[in-house]
Amino acid sequence: MTTWNHHRVGAGEPLVLVHGVGSRWQIWEPIIDTLAASFEVIAVDLPGFGGSDPLPHTSVDELTDALADWLAAEGIERPHLGGNSMGGLIALKLGARGLARSVTAYSPVGFWDTAGRVWCQQSLGKSVALARTMRPLLPKILGTAAGRTTFLYLIFGKPWAVDAQFAIGTAEGAIDATGFEEALASFADARLPEIGALADIPVTVAWGSRDVLLTYATQHRKARAELPNARHVTLHGSGHSPFPDDPEGCARLLLDQLDPSRR
Repeated sequence: MTTWNHHRVGAGEPLVLVHGVGSRWQIWEPIIDTLAASFEVIAVDLPGFGGSDPLPHTSVDELTDALADWLAAEGIERPHLGGNSMGGLIALKLGARGLARSVTAYSPVGFWDTAGRVWCQQSLGKSVALARTMRPLLPKILGTAAGRTTFLYLIFGKPWAVDAQFAIGTAEGAIDATGFEEALASFADARLPEIGALADIPVTVAWGSRDVLLTYATQHRKARAELPNARHVTLHGSGHSPFPDDPEGCARLLLDQLDPSRR
């Protein structure tokens, strides 16, 4: 039985937050306190990431199935879902199965062409490999604005402004993720096969204008075309994981799900 590490706080309708490949629940920390004033927030570590046990095999589809099973076991029925990157696609997949009240996806994977997918896999894979070799030096490097800019530009739109400890934790989370390589390789088959129940619930897709990992200039347009009934939002000045770049704007998109007049 896989043990799931998760952070649970607040009261209200359930909101489950799902991180991306090489990440962990703490990526949501810049907005959790704001959300917990209105939701019961459950931020999870997917199996093979953060503090959760790995699965025998770690693909996007297997992680999606595992999260669906865990939610059922925990008695969390049709939560609001928020997901970033790989977690964004997982949230959309669960929404398509009818397992969500709403879905808010920040820069979800799967809306790429082949070149965009290969760029994502190679750039992220090489960055994590480099971070592993330089791990003893990372606290010193990421303690400077220049170091954060150099090492974290793929993830954040304003890496120089990110808190140093948050930056170090982000890097160490990727280094320690046992499911990273297999999940990243599975991106070759990662896609939303059908819209399904997404047509019947509120769906928001948000993209940071400075996202260079899943390039904003092309992939947000493809998401618009493939999910025409969703609300599509640009987070100006934000990167791939936009939460430290624009915590107020990111939180507002999720809070909107509680007030239909704001959607």
